[in-house]
Amino acid sequence: MARLKINIPEISLASFIIPVRITDINYGNHVGNNAMVEIIHEARVQFLSQYQFTEFDASGVSLIMSELSIEYKKEAFYKDELTVKVFPGEISAVGFDLFYSISAVRGDSIIIIAHAKTGMICYNYQTKKVERIPEKLKSILST
Repeated sequence: MARLKINIPEISLASFIIPVRITDINYGNHVGNNAMVEIIHEARVQFLSQYQFTEFDASGVSLIMSELSIEYKKEAFYKDELTVKVFPGEISAVGFDLFYSISAVRGDSIIIIAHAKTGMICYNYQTKKVERIPEKLKSILST
């Protein structure tokens, strides 16, 4: 079986600390799949808010996640403080990719918990149509 391999770009756009809550823990006593999706979502929302954007208004367009991939490397546990780095990916006429590297400190080492990728599409909820990526958003992602 071929395994998913997510290659993280070299230059990050931002970094956020997101603590693991008790509600993120599943029956295996580690962060569950659903919680990892929420952690990635939180990092993306914090990234957007740096520019006074939201997923409903990112320089005049809404954003819809059209794709999500997660490559798990290690477990994350209750009280871990996860560092989530956000990286730019490919930019198209109507969307873009974001990459995420999620890590935690264990002892004296930084360990990678997961790598992830989301595909984001620019959308207009009033017209129910895909829209072009705004220049302001494109320039932020191109840095």
